[in-house]
Amino acid sequence: MSLEYPLIALLGAFLTFFLAKHNRFDAIRASAALSIVAYLLLSVLNLNPELYSIVFFGGTFIGMSAPHRFGIYTVTNSAIIFSILFEYLVPRLDGYGGALGISAFLSVCICHTFILLGAPRSKK
Repeated sequence: MSLEYPLIALLGAFLTFFLAKHNRFDAIRASAALSIVAYLLLSVLNLNPELYSIVFFGGTFIGMSAPHRFGIYTVTNSAIIFSILFEYLVPRLDGYGGALGISAFLSVCICHTFILLGAPRSKK
C-alpha cells in the first residue's frame, strides 16, 4: 500500500471534520464542497483525479460521520483504517454499489467499537 491513500484520506477527513463545525456548513455541504474543490484541484494539477478524488471523497465520509461525537484521534484512526479497506476491499466489491461508503462505515464502526470496549478516547 502506498502512502498516498492514507494522506489523502486524512486530508479529506480533517478538512470535512473542521469545516462541518462552522455555522454555514453542515457535514453534507462540507463534504460536497470539498470533494468538488479537490477534484478540480487534482484535475488542474493532473494528479490522477479519478482515483485520488475517490479516496478524498471517502475520507470526507469519515469527517462527516459524527463531528460532534468523535475527536481528532478517532478521525485519524478511522481515516487510516479506511485507506487500508479502500486498498483491499473496494476492488473486491467492484460492481457493487456503496463499496466506498461501506469502507468508510466499517472504519468508523471499528473505531467506535474499540471506544465502547474501553480504548482511549480523544477529546471532542
